[in-house]
Amino acid sequence: SRMTASSTCAVSALGSAAAVALAARRSAAGARPRDGDMRLVALSAFENELGVQEPVGFWDPIGFTADGDLLAFKRRRCVELKHGRICMLATMGYITPEVAGKFPGFLAPSLGLKFADIPNGLAAVSKVPALGWAQMVAYAAYCELSGPTTRAANTSDYADIRPGDYGFKVLTSSDPAELTKKLNAEIANGRLAMMAILGMFFQDGLTGSAWGDWALYTASPLRAFEGELGVQAPVGF
Repeated sequence: SRMTASSTCAVSALGSAAAVALAARRSAAGARPRDGDMRLVALSAFENELGVQEPVGFWDPIGFTADGDLLAFKRRRCVELKHGRICMLATMGYITPEVAGKFPGFLAPSLGLKFADIPNGLAAVSKVPALGWAQMVAYAAYCELSGPTTRAANTSDYADIRPGDYGFKVLTSSDPAELTKKLNAEIANGRLAMMAILGMFFQDGLTGSAWGDWALYTASPLRAFEGELGVQAPVGF
């Protein structure tokens, strides 16, 4: 019994000493800043960034900002702004020809192709001449290359980059509150446009219509239920 008690005390003493030593080591390690610590911030710091709007507030269900990496956040914000702007233009490209009509005259005089001959939506892909595609690709390359140069999957390049800054400004105001309102509106509209253009693509691809006439989607598996009891006019299925 005495030996057992002594052994127990010895083990407890060794365990306590080890715990104290480990705590001291961690404390010493914590006192020395590690490489990259300067770019880590508390998650609450992101709650005041642009794009945090009511009623959701700061919403990150996937946990992209869980590591508190400020440069990673800036990289994602740059990407979000770029994709949002592209999708806003793409959405207007779908809507404008339907509402305002198309340019008069010829798109390609040598081919006898008029602007009115180009269908709206995905069907236009096969109708635009190769030279037209070359012009669009060249403009996209200019926009891409004229912006800040960054390496793929690298966040350190974003240390001195202001998200969305391509050397010129469209949204300006001498009033800080008004400027914040405009910049928040750009992010919100860009997010909406990203969802909208995806919906338009799916509707166009499934129905053949840029505006998604679901009556044309004859391959829909839901049509199997259209003859069931309870499907009544005027709503139908």
